[in-house]
Amino acid sequence: MKIGRNRRTKVAKFLTSWKNKEDPALGLFSFEPNPDGSDQYVMLRNRTEQYWISGLWNGQYFSLVPEMMYLKSNDMFNISHVSNENESYFTYSVAAPITFQFVMDASGQVQQMYWLETSKTWFQFWSIPRNPCEVYAYCGAFGSCREQNKPFCDCLSGFKPNSEHDWNSLEDYSGGCQRKSQLQCENSSLVNGKSDKFMATSAKELPKHLQSTPVANIKQCETSCLNNCACIAYAYENNRCSIWIGSLLNLQQLAVGDTDGKTIYIKLAAYEFSSPRNDKRKFIDGVVGSVAFVLLLGLVVVACLRWKKRTFKKTKAMEGSLVAFSYKELQKATKNFSERLGGGGFGSVFKGLLPDSSVIAVKRLESISQGEKQFRTEVTTMGNINHVNLVRLLGFCSEGTKRLLVYDYMPNGSLNSILFHETGSKILDWKTRFRIALGSARGLAYLHEKCRDRIIHCDIKPENILLDAEFDPKVADFGLAKLIGREFSRVLTTIRGTRGYLAPEWISGVAITDKADVYSYGMMLFELVSGRRNSEQFDSENSKFFPTWVASAITEGVNVLNLLDTRLEGNADIEELLRICRVACWCIQDDETQRPSMGEVVQKLEGVLDVTQSPIPSSIQAYSHYQDHIIFFTASSSSSNQSPHSQNNNPSAASS
Repeated sequence: MKIGRNRRTKVAKFLTSWKNKEDPALGLFSFEPNPDGSDQYVMLRNRTEQYWISGLWNGQYFSLVPEMMYLKSNDMFNISHVSNENESYFTYSVAAPITFQFVMDASGQVQQMYWLETSKTWFQFWSIPRNPCEVYAYCGAFGSCREQNKPFCDCLSGFKPNSEHDWNSLEDYSGGCQRKSQLQCENSSLVNGKSDKFMATSAKELPKHLQSTPVANIKQCETSCLNNCACIAYAYENNRCSIWIGSLLNLQQLAVGDTDGKTIYIKLAAYEFSSPRNDKRKFIDGVVGSVAFVLLLGLVVVACLRWKKRTFKKTKAMEGSLVAFSYKELQKATKNFSERLGGGGFGSVFKGLLPDSSVIAVKRLESISQGEKQFRTEVTTMGNINHVNLVRLLGFCSEGTKRLLVYDYMPNGSLNSILFHETGSKILDWKTRFRIALGSARGLAYLHEKCRDRIIHCDIKPENILLDAEFDPKVADFGLAKLIGREFSRVLTTIRGTRGYLAPEWISGVAITDKADVYSYGMMLFELVSGRRNSEQFDSENSKFFPTWVASAITEGVNVLNLLDTRLEGNADIEELLRICRVACWCIQDDETQRPSMGEVVQKLEGVLDVTQSPIPSSIQAYSHYQDHIIFFTASSSSSNQSPHSQNNNPSAASS
């Protein structure tokens, strides 16, 4: 179809959203030609409020949508834009053997999806805007949007959803919120003496549709809004008073830790604030209770200190094979955490030396929300896991909010620190690479199939494969996904892992199984073969996404040595190389039921099971170099969108 405008008749063709995901009635959002007549396309709310624009066509793509370049360069789409005296429009056709759809969603995002025949579902491939909070008034009147949350919308303090059903069941927030308590100025029958008040709220930017009021200071600004019943909020900035009348739209909250925002004061009923009389009574009761509590606490502290002295030496034995270190012990061992080996989403890693001269790696965890008892339980479970291809947990520290893990030190660091180096004496030969592939598979198979409680790693990649002194692989960071809890992933919400290694089911929303690790492992196998990131161009003549090229090459019977890292100069066992390529292709199948288990992967690599030719997954045909541009809603611009361990350039890092 064509999306554009007939310049003679002034008639435009555009997309509109459904009201919500169950109601196909006309929704709030549209994707259409720019009303100003320029050759650009915009997204509008109520066909008035613009919140996205495409930029001008530069002959290849729209300037503010560079992702289109990747779609064209991989021969997935034929995209064109026509502009003449009669009409202006853009259109595209699908060149790849895949079924696509282009949708103006009820959320206010344009989404592009393709059909997964194996699972009979639509897979979201791309969306704009990348963040739902960029959609104008996504959360409706008196709603606030925070891009780090899911759901993204919440009602302002003193307000509640207009429709709980729409918010909770339909994920339709456009109806916004309503007051919990009526304002005093709206009802003179309310109890006298209770005046409306204001609550300060921090926001990224002040909402649109403000009115300026000439006043001398912030107190006069507040009074001006308080005396106007239609005024629902005010702000005072740069000696300027702004007020809002009627409704408050498009309020976006600050990210956690962000202080560079604006302050807006929301008018609330007095009932939303505690009364001075109650506050005084609470204060008196609190003082009396506190005195008694302090006396009791003093006795408890004395008893605890005596008990701690008696039981400190016993504590280590109580944790089984793990050592319960004190924070001061680890602080001393790491010279006050001075030698940083690496870091990422779970925390930072430091090199340490114990009094017995043992070299250790200390991971200082972040964003831990568990209590001490639960933390010790999970850590003890991790400590009981022992396999030659898993990094050994030696001990831990749990004091107050401090949570640290102590591991064996790995002198050769992580796989990525060696594999992706262009030059150097540590280029991994094929024999070592195959041993790393097989050892990593054995470690994962143990986690999936031999542990009492199955452990899904959730972030398999070269950064999390460590190498000992003999370059034998050790899977690191296993168990941390469960240890940290689902609340950890601040930016990726419920999505864990790293771009380029994520299985399709992370995005489709289905329950994650150990087959997600199988997919990530398969993507890592391709990088062991090429010696490069999958997203990089393999050579000057071939710009295909490397997994796509491998799948096509082995299907067409191309010499597999052509796929090998050029630094190895063809020195590889052809049978092993073909086996790894075929196993990798099976591991990254779109339908997780078609992927082998890690136990089967081990047997296939060992040659115990035959490896047949796999179908080419439709997703890698669609991804190509565009893999790095798949949008996970909120993961577009944050530094957390990088590999969690991208800072880890030190080959001595024991746990990335």
